[in-house]
Amino acid sequence: MSRQTFDEDFKRSTVQMMIEQNKSVAQTARDLDISPNTIHNWKKKYGEEFIEASFPNMTEAQQLKAMQKRLRDLEEENAILKKAMHFFVKDHR
Repeated sequence: MSRQTFDEDFKRSTVQMMIEQNKSVAQTARDLDISPNTIHNWKKKYGEEFIEASFPNMTEAQQLKAMQKRLRDLEEENAILKKAMHFFVKDHR
């Protein structure tokens, strides 16, 4: 089994894509056929760069508040999609 090596640009762009597209580490690993542990390590190393870039000129408290709002919005979207899924599944029985 050979060990793959990736350049810094690839690692950064992978983390950036994952953050911007709101993909999980597992999904990104499957998409790129790379170990989830490798991607997780890249996210730890490079993730802060893109989080700070996404919320420029904000204090840590403001960044936290913005990320919490984004999380609430995403959770709400997820709940709506789950309800829609149950509606369509129930309708076909």
